[in-house]
Amino acid sequence: MRLTLIVLLAVLVVGGSVIVYGFLTQSNNEIENSSPYEKLKNYKEDLEKINQYNQKILSELEQKITGIDDPNLEQLTQEIEILKRVINDNKEELEKVIQKLSKMKPNQ
Repeated sequence: MRLTLIVLLAVLVVGGSVIVYGFLTQSNNEIENSSPYEKLKNYKEDLEKINQYNQKILSELEQKITGIDDPNLEQLTQEIEILKRVINDNKEELEKVIQKLSKMKPNQ
């Protein structure tokens, strides 16, 4: 069971990294031709995707550890708390981007 949770955490980290890397490499071509508004809008969409993915992994982890009698449960609980902090940080960043977008005009 612990191996499963470790694998899920690894998938979360790798998945998030792949999404961010894909965003950075894909956006290089678009960045040169995009307005700041479009860049922020794309960044917002990517943050939303990452947040949804993190939420999904977190809920799967919480479901798997519910009802498990494991001596390492405290460590797993701490790892879940770390994931929750990452998700909250991502939400805060997303809110900042949304606020910036609301202040900008689409043609900027």
